[in-house]
Amino acid sequence: MFSIARAILTSRPLFLARNPSVPPLLAPLLAKRTMSSTVAKRLEGKTIVITGASSGIGRSCAFEFARTQPHNLRLILIARRIDSLREVAAKIRESIGTGVKVLPFQLDVSNPDEVRSFVGNLPEEWRDIDVLVNNAFVSPFSHSSEPKLTASLQGLGQGRYVASRICFSTSLAHMTLAVAKAPEIAEEDIEVMFRTNVTGLINMTQAILPIFKTRPDGGAGDIINIGSIAGREPYPGGSIYCATKAAVRSFTESLRKEHIATRIRIMEVDPGQVETVSLPLSRL
Repeated sequence: MFSIARAILTSRPLFLARNPSVPPLLAPLLAKRTMSSTVAKRLEGKTIVITGASSGIGRSCAFEFARTQPHNLRLILIARRIDSLREVAAKIRESIGTGVKVLPFQLDVSNPDEVRSFVGNLPEEWRDIDVLVNNAFVSPFSHSSEPKLTASLQGLGQGRYVASRICFSTSLAHMTLAVAKAPEIAEEDIEVMFRTNVTGLINMTQAILPIFKTRPDGGAGDIINIGSIAGREPYPGGSIYCATKAAVRSFTESLRKEHIATRIRIMEVDPGQVETVSLPLSRL
């Protein structure tokens, strides 16, 4: 699992390249330390929201943020499975310490009412949000032995959809990419994926963005949207999932242009394959 938090929030230490007094063999080590200290300083005192934080990329982001700034950081971890979020919070406290405050928050991003009331339901001291990581999504995996069984968002494990990239299959051989092709794509499947991957991401953005805009000089904050290479290179049988990720890409680009003159940064990361829950599931 790669480190999205570190990849996005680091800045290249150009002084190393311009300073001839730095021995070449020491430059990589000094660069790494400089980037770490720079990121730690940027994160100091920040409040970060991560959706889909109970597993996979979202969980890894939470740990990476915590390791980078272990002394003064707030993490709001969002997912539908509150027990899993509490486990993540406990592990962060155990491995990082009490300098990182963690608030597990149960929320289904596909439910507009829950998203709309999210900020208002936070404790007052947690509402000044600085970073939003839009990671929650539904991916198109199917169980080959039960291809006609469609799981609801609440019923993880044996269905066509796997929320937050988690599946409880005991063997990778049983997992295959769904290959629903037009005109045989189920209407329910279309609604489930767009409601979570697109509408949910947009609604979360609209819930947090007003907080950013209240800050001086046109506003300040970071929005990190987790897309997919599937949004750039569609594959046969994955038209709906690929369409949702293409929509995320277009939304991100438009949002970035709308805030180009402010200190509100809009970013997208498009992963390829990732490994989660001991299974090398595809990010496609």
